[in-house]
Amino acid sequence: MRILVVGAGATGGYFGGRLAAAGRDVTFLVRDARAAQMREHGLVIRSPHAGDLTLRDPKTVTREALEAPGTQPFDLVLLSCKAYDLDSAIDSFAAAVGPETAILPLLNGMRHLDVLQARFGTQAVLGGVCLIASTLNEQREIVHLNDSQAITFGELGGGISARAQAIADTFGNAGFIIKASERILQEMWEKWVFLASLAGSTCLFRAPIGAIVATPDGAATIERIFAECRAIAAEHGHAVRDSFLERSRGMLFATGSSLTASMLRDVQNGSRIEADHILGDLIRRGGAAQRASSELSVLRIVYSQLKAYEALRGEG
Repeated sequence: MRILVVGAGATGGYFGGRLAAAGRDVTFLVRDARAAQMREHGLVIRSPHAGDLTLRDPKTVTREALEAPGTQPFDLVLLSCKAYDLDSAIDSFAAAVGPETAILPLLNGMRHLDVLQARFGTQAVLGGVCLIASTLNEQREIVHLNDSQAITFGELGGGISARAQAIADTFGNAGFIIKASERILQEMWEKWVFLASLAGSTCLFRAPIGAIVATPDGAATIERIFAECRAIAAEHGHAVRDSFLERSRGMLFATGSSLTASMLRDVQNGSRIEADHILGDLIRRGGAAQRASSELSVLRIVYSQLKAYEALRGEG
């Protein structure tokens, strides 16, 4: 199976690097500068949990080379860009997509599925979520920050297809957890609910979970945001499961927890954020009753706050 990993950043670079180290046929789609850096230094992963890795001269390709005549399509495209880079990412790898190519996006939320299916057709697109905390340091090395490293994916229509099983087999024994899910949309909605609740809460208070729940109304505010997110998922036929609810509460209301959302870290660094994709799109998918309500939801207040942040950055 020929795999094209779009980019070699903190997420795609980590999983693509592990796959390449395990002997899989992986090519990284990168810009010229990143390709040159990888030729000189290799693809470097620093992980105290799963072990360090240096891939010497990994296979890379640029958009221009990918669009050259005679280039063969790939079997699988692994996509893990930021939501605000989705359109440019699609343009960069479009030439690699053939009639049998599967596209596995690891973005949060749901909007990217609509965009990918509109461009490449419903059949080409899989659903997926990943669980990892990683970043790039100043040397462009991938730094693994926790002990989580997992991908869950599946067919949007449900079930385990032959191609899903083939991908699971290819990804197996590559140094991270892989799971083919029969209900990937449920998995994606649940992750979205949790992430929107975590991002909404920590960005609203500009503080980690432990500091929020220590305030007089912090826990009640988190509960309100969490309930609003769950209600939207339920409206779309994906009410969260009891196991998810218990696990999420354990993290969202943990006393003394240092947990924050990456969106808060982006705000603190003055970086671009995925407010529209994570919170705005969730609000947009809310039911008519919620939109018609005279009561302003906490989720909408958080979203407006983040849009004000974007305006101060000159984005709006």
